[in-house]
Amino acid sequence: MTPSNDLAPHELRILVAVADEGGFSAAAAALGVTQSAVSHSVRGSERKLGAVLFARGRSGARPTDAGTKVVGHARRVLRLLALMAAEARAEPGTVQGPLRIAAFRSAALHLLPPALEALAARHPGIEPEVRVVRDVGAGTAGEVTAGRADLAIATLGGSGPLPAGLVGDVLVEEEYSLVHPAGHPAPRTLPLVDWTENCGSYTRDWWAAQDWIPRATVRAEDDGTVLSMVGTGLGMAIMPELALRGAPSTVEITDLGPDRPVRSVGYVTTPELAGTAPVRGLIRELRGLKA
Repeated sequence: MTPSNDLAPHELRILVAVADEGGFSAAAAALGVTQSAVSHSVRGSERKLGAVLFARGRSGARPTDAGTKVVGHARRVLRLLALMAAEARAEPGTVQGPLRIAAFRSAALHLLPPALEALAARHPGIEPEVRVVRDVGAGTAGEVTAGRADLAIATLGGSGPLPAGLVGDVLVEEEYSLVHPAGHPAPRTLPLVDWTENCGSYTRDWWAAQDWIPRATVRAEDDGTVLSMVGTGLGMAIMPELALRGAPSTVEITDLGPDRPVRSVGYVTTPELAGTAPVRGLIRELRGLKA
């Protein structure tokens, strides 16, 4: 019989542990095995796959480009194995167990709660685990690619198609508005308050065409801080609708007109996870928000 080059679950767990812990010794301690066992397993995995997965050094071990991809696959495979076991043991018609969700701040505050409330009412055995992730770089979708989330609430369409291997759909079309101190007579003359996550490629062309918008002179950590700064009179801001839900009375929201920018917010997951009961259930409740 020809030896298999497939990696076994225990080999996948070791790869994930090395990536998560940052080294072989730390991974061994976390798994309760010897460092030599970890080293032997990683070398075997690299031999089977024909690629170096970790760059070793005095400070530990970090995934190579190939290793990052492999560890992401490893996390997703291990998650599917766990879901397979949970669904096999579940009573017919019941859905239970952890559901890992990544979302940017305003989506976690205003979009997820009603969906999770409806999901809990329908399936009380589900245990949501929500992580707030900044919507920059790989963003929330990157958490799914890396295998750290089962589903992500992400901005869609602004930077091109979804990352390879992911599926998704739009849930909300957010319109941008001008936000300024309540009662200010000339808000467009105020300094601009902005934050890193705000304007992606879905607003860049519109933004560049507005000669009244100054360069941002006040930078904030997140949209909540922007609202607070605007409310105290430090400037004006241009913000999407989700970020403005529950805005304080100290700010005023003004329509930017028919050509205002819009961004799409939706969910992303993998084709395999989309078919699992917990993810399928959350997608159903998220889609119900559009009704």
